[in-house]
Amino acid sequence: MKPVKGLRYTLLSLRDLLISAGPVALLAIALLVLAYLWLAPNPPKRVTLATGPAQSAYDEFGKRYQKALKAYGIDVVLVPTGGSPANLRMLRAGEVDLGFVQGGSNERNASEVSGIVSLGSLFVEPLWLFYRAEAAKDAPGGAFTALTQLQDLRVNIGSRGSGSPFLMRRLFEANNMDPAQLKVTRLDQTAATVAFLNGELDAIVFASAPESLMVQMLLQTPGVKLLDFSQSEAYSRRFPFLTPVVLPRGVADLAKDLPPQDVRLVATTTALLTREATHPALLQLFTQAAKDLHGPAGWFNRAGSFPTIAQSEFPVSPEAQRAIRGGQPFLQRWLPFWLANLVERMWLALGIILAVLLPLTRIVPPMYQFRIRSRVFRWYGQLREIENRLLEEPARAPELLRELDALEDRVGRITVPLSYADELYALRNNIEVVRRRAKGGKGPMAAGANENAGGLGSRPA
Repeated sequence: MKPVKGLRYTLLSLRDLLISAGPVALLAIALLVLAYLWLAPNPPKRVTLATGPAQSAYDEFGKRYQKALKAYGIDVVLVPTGGSPANLRMLRAGEVDLGFVQGGSNERNASEVSGIVSLGSLFVEPLWLFYRAEAAKDAPGGAFTALTQLQDLRVNIGSRGSGSPFLMRRLFEANNMDPAQLKVTRLDQTAATVAFLNGELDAIVFASAPESLMVQMLLQTPGVKLLDFSQSEAYSRRFPFLTPVVLPRGVADLAKDLPPQDVRLVATTTALLTREATHPALLQLFTQAAKDLHGPAGWFNRAGSFPTIAQSEFPVSPEAQRAIRGGQPFLQRWLPFWLANLVERMWLALGIILAVLLPLTRIVPPMYQFRIRSRVFRWYGQLREIENRLLEEPARAPELLRELDALEDRVGRITVPLSYADELYALRNNIEVVRRRAKGGKGPMAAGANENAGGLGSRPA
């Protein structure tokens, strides 16, 4: 029985301690709830991403991001569009949360586009200009090396809403070619490819990453050649958003040696843009996914080259900077994402709450002490009343003795922690003193005995 009683006293002490600390705990919970509602640390479960035409590189990368964020419980809704200009317009209008945007697609100064930030440049998008080999039979060497050689050909420069028409118009103007005098069409990628393979077009233009299925298919199609931009360096000097790149020999198919020689191209850099209002945790997740998806070596880059925040046309999000430079946050390496994100977003609020609550915790020990001692001291009032009645009406001693017996019975059922047992026994001793007095004994009065117990109010908690 002794271990059971010991456990009972311990549980009782813990219960009283918890009750005494209740107001502080409730205040802490209220502050945490308010901080959570204010900071909203957990990201929304649904986010929209503007991609591009079907079977384009943007479409393919959108599916990869969708799969990557699904592991964190985030539903990425892909929004097919005509291309970069359409993505940028939708971002400005707040119709999507994120979008792939090709360098040079912004016709206005980036500083004028408020509310849009970059998560870094993801990959280069070369300008792929495919032409039919028979169309170049009269060209030197049977191959085209300049845009001016396309003057009289039927060329598809891309659908409206994509980045290709805007880019090609600027390149035509740089070569003193009037787009109005050219035989250009603006079909989408699929329709243009079909018309090209059927001989209805002499050349087609894509501005796309090499992951595009159309690009990979045309690179291996007999009778189709890729324009070698012999002036690629000059184009990069004229247009800051263009970069000269080289398609290495045999990179498309080593066994077939495709392409059969290095091909010089000009390329833009595609960035993942978002609105400033997008939740910071989502930006962190997308940037981490970008490192996994675009970090490996590719046809035009070495491993680790992308994503990059260098030479960005738009302000770079602080979340993206931290994720690209610092990698995965420390807490996420050991904790589930939702918990690591919660701690990371609320650590400052937690520090402020602790600073507020620490001084308040000093009142918990006195409240605990008062709660325990009040169980004993509350009966001293009744004992004093019985004693006073005994002094005033000694003839009522038998009745008062019965009241003392009832009082002692109630006091006997009081339970206090062992460290306060002496005060309980002092009360019982004082009851016995009054009883002896009622029976005609010569013991000291209860008040005197209580004073002899002395110092009860100064007991430490």
